[in-house]
Amino acid sequence: MRWLILILLMMPWMVRAEAVPAAGGPTDHTTLVADSVALQSPTVLVAKGHVEVFFQNRHLTASAVIYDRAADRLTITGPIRVEDGSKVVVLADQADLSADLTEGLLTSARVVMNQRLQLAAAQVLRTDGGRYTAMRRVVASGCTICQGSTTPLWEIRAREVVHDALAQQIWFSDATLRFANVPVLYIPVLRVPDPTLSRATGLLIPKLRSTSLLGTGLKLPYFITLGPSRDLLITPYFTNRDDQTLDLRYRQAFAHGTLEVEGALTHDTITAADLRGYLEATGSFDLGHGFHLGLHALTASDSAYLSDYAISNADLLNSRVDVTKVQRNLYFSASALGLRWIRAGESNSTQPSFLTDMEFHRRFLPALLGGEGDFEIQTHSQYRPSTDPLDTNGDGITDGRDMARLTFKGDWRRNWTLNNGMEVSTEADLRADFYTIAQDAVFAGHPVRSTGTTGIELRWPWVKVSRSGASQLIEPVVQLVTAPRPSLAIPNEDSALVEFDESNLFALNRYPGADAFEGGTRLNFGVNYLRTAASGWTAGLTAGRVFWATNPNAFSATSGLRGKSSDWLVALSLAGVQGLSLTARALLDDTYGATKGEMRFNLNRPKLVLSGGYEYLRADTAENRSLPVREMVLNGTFDLTRYWKANVTTRYDLVAAKMAKAGLNLNFQNECLSVDISLSRQYTTSTSVRASTDFGLSLALLGFGGSSANVPGRVCRK
Repeated sequence: MRWLILILLMMPWMVRAEAVPAAGGPTDHTTLVADSVALQSPTVLVAKGHVEVFFQNRHLTASAVIYDRAADRLTITGPIRVEDGSKVVVLADQADLSADLTEGLLTSARVVMNQRLQLAAAQVLRTDGGRYTAMRRVVASGCTICQGSTTPLWEIRAREVVHDALAQQIWFSDATLRFANVPVLYIPVLRVPDPTLSRATGLLIPKLRSTSLLGTGLKLPYFITLGPSRDLLITPYFTNRDDQTLDLRYRQAFAHGTLEVEGALTHDTITAADLRGYLEATGSFDLGHGFHLGLHALTASDSAYLSDYAISNADLLNSRVDVTKVQRNLYFSASALGLRWIRAGESNSTQPSFLTDMEFHRRFLPALLGGEGDFEIQTHSQYRPSTDPLDTNGDGITDGRDMARLTFKGDWRRNWTLNNGMEVSTEADLRADFYTIAQDAVFAGHPVRSTGTTGIELRWPWVKVSRSGASQLIEPVVQLVTAPRPSLAIPNEDSALVEFDESNLFALNRYPGADAFEGGTRLNFGVNYLRTAASGWTAGLTAGRVFWATNPNAFSATSGLRGKSSDWLVALSLAGVQGLSLTARALLDDTYGATKGEMRFNLNRPKLVLSGGYEYLRADTAENRSLPVREMVLNGTFDLTRYWKANVTTRYDLVAAKMAKAGLNLNFQNECLSVDISLSRQYTTSTSVRASTDFGLSLALLGFGGSSANVPGRVCRK
């Protein structure tokens, strides 16, 4: 029968740890539990059977323990298991330890850290109160070793290994890295963080990259901790074509925000420039009282650098500072934006290079009118470096035009529900715009414009619920809107492109900006249909059209809004069908030919995630599109096996009948190893983008530092 003996509390020959109790706390005691206990002498206690020793947060289990009170030592017979509360477990056959389990010698031992890294050693010596653990003739691996197999996927063999529990570091001496028991690399001295440490100064995973532009090269990232809230990443990049790049990234966390700055300096053979590079900074700060500050800055030495080094495909570099505040009935935003075009054919001197914006919205409930109202103040300004008051480049915009605008706007809406279920809504808005226009031979001056819009809307929802629990909704909608025609000529800078879709079918104004507004009398008509199945999937349809009493506004040919009646708008949606969601919309002319069309889908299954789409746009010089656009995109992630995943990305140009971009990524990951292989091809070319093929390879030994723990574990099959 198993006995429970509380040594320190019940027996005169009790076991005591010579530890100093914490101030104001109780004395630390050792508790021993065993199947049988005997006294060999007044100072020697022998415990056998299933023995357990508890001291503070440490726990030991063994088959036999001999305690010498005079020497304050434990002689232990295994199998032994020691847990010290720091996610480190020690397993051994024999041990000679101090009574508090922090110091001593273990033989034929294994040290398991954070359940991810195992170190098997002939001897393990613990010193300095358990801070240092020295191991002799060590084999270390993060891999699961199945029964009947003695060879893990990878292992590190070393003459000596020292673990510093306080610094959370592991030191290897005379180390050899082996894959499938084949030695591949010898390292005289190696230091790595233990699995409990997520941030440590040292070399990160190298990455091999090969491109048709840069050749084959190696990235060697080195991470430097600058305290608990700052760090620096330095990544030299060398290629076989004598190209050198130094990447830098600095991050800092503040009490109320974060800041990240990254950039690179390059000397390569692609261009004749001595140095190329880029710099990008991003910040986010809480200013208090609901205000948030956002920062972003981006600049590059030339138009092709970001694309050549796979940083970004952006053709417009923007830098901005913005302050926002969002509350239930209030919205405030102020921003300053700097722009630099790197697209071929664009001149930065004739494009707006510096812009400022401010918006203030206040929602309120008017007592006299009922319903809901909104008051808005807007300011906008834009500056061009050019001082030419004429359109010398023929793009229809004055080369040096500078503008500033102040807008006051108020709108109101109220809804009523009739006895037959019809919903009637009335809405109206009033606005006044004050402009200052300079360096423009046609529009220069201080024009003032005021306008207003009123509308009435009728909806009649019909709902049917079947016995199976499925429901159907059909909702015809008719809206009559009237507004005065624009009588004052204002240059249109912010509303050149108009998108006609289901979100603005019943809008009072379909122009996205403030420089243009939709005037005249028009009838907006549409039908909404929604089916909700008992199982939860939904299918929706919206169809509608706009009719004008007189000739409509100056919309572009492919906007779908040109003529006295618009194109037919048809929009479809599907969600919740076996992980599939789909949206599609099209604008159809009177012959039912498509003016514009797009489709997006997403399929999310246990072993497959697939997304893609199709887009069609007719040619329209007003929208800077001399040729039609017909493109297909497809992205997919497939679980090939338990450990292998594949990711495929493609973009195909149906007009040119050729691939625009393609990519393949293969990833292997189990409990101890991660391998990432990538291959991509950029087919399109321009004066700033070069066609290129990019190959990348990286390999990570999991189990050290902050490597991911959410990885599939190896399955041992019988």
